[in-house]
Amino acid sequence: MKQLGKISVALVLVLLAASCADKNSPNYQYMPDMYEPVGYETYQGVDNGLFPDGTEALLPAEGTISRGYMPYEFENTPEGKELARLNTSPLDSLNREENLAKGAELYAIYCAICHGPKGDGQGNLVKREKILGVPSYDDVARNITVGTTYHAVYYGLNSMGSYASQFANEKEMWQVSEYVMKLKEDLTK
Repeated sequence: MKQLGKISVALVLVLLAASCADKNSPNYQYMPDMYEPVGYETYQGVDNGLFPDGTEALLPAEGTISRGYMPYEFENTPEGKELARLNTSPLDSLNREENLAKGAELYAIYCAICHGPKGDGQGNLVKREKILGVPSYDDVARNITVGTTYHAVYYGLNSMGSYASQFANEKEMWQVSEYVMKLKEDLTK
């Protein structure tokens, strides 16, 4: 009888332990790193001593700019456009032919579809009447300069949106602007 009492007590303890055990969380962790992450979770609000609010995403310091980027000095206003009119191209004039060749290539990709390959406002979309009102570069009322062309490429003008994101850098936008001025000269001859 003593044996039966001991067996029944052991059986009750085993059943009690089995009912309290969680199958998703083992009682013994032989390798705890496998169950719980050691490193910080991304943007977790943990006070690590360096940042009291945690390691969440921080805003850059005021007045900083991204590496390799220089903001355009003129605003997207009519006054900014008039100031840009006086601006000249910073590209090297010794490589004018190279700049014009690259500008022609980029113009054919991004601009000729509306402005036409000659700059006369007769691009493919204008001929199909998908876009209306694209004037010629030789239009006297437009009075475009290389600075206003760059300003229009950078910010957009009227129904034309900005094309700054299409170009790899400022140099390409200046190359297209110089090519537009060459097209203007060719149209006025």
